[in-house]
Amino acid sequence: MRAYLSIGSNMGDRGYYLLQSCQELATHPEVKIIKKSGTYETKPWGNVDQPDFWNQVLEIETSLSPLDLLDLCQEIEKSLGRERLIRWGPRTIDIDLLNYDNKVWEDHRLILPHPRMEEREFVLAPLREIAPHYILPSGRRVTEVSGDGEVWQLESE
Repeated sequence: MRAYLSIGSNMGDRGYYLLQSCQELATHPEVKIIKKSGTYETKPWGNVDQPDFWNQVLEIETSLSPLDLLDLCQEIEKSLGRERLIRWGPRTIDIDLLNYDNKVWEDHRLILPHPRMEEREFVLAPLREIAPHYILPSGRRVTEVSGDGEVWQLESE
């Protein structure tokens, strides 16, 4: 199955946390990273009194179920020191599932596609880079939509 993940960090060595989360994903036998966007610096969303984020989007292939992939992402977050103290607060790493094989999924742990991805430029900009033909839940191409927030590309892959 094809899935898209958004990763972000705004604590400590942001580049290290992005790189390490990608390496941990790539070492899992049921995950293969197909594409990785460049790194984008973005203003925080929600709780804005915190450092800027570095963000990327990954396109992966996986045989994990959506919930097993979510569990893997949360295990990686925990291994990299993620603490869930404040909603939208500072974090060493955040890994969000944006889409899983275009499936619609909704339960108390996971909603797919990600319900706010079209609102957030820090998701859309790196997604545009690696998947310009991607069709968003609204039915529009990712190249036709701009989200909220300031985004600067730091490097491309």
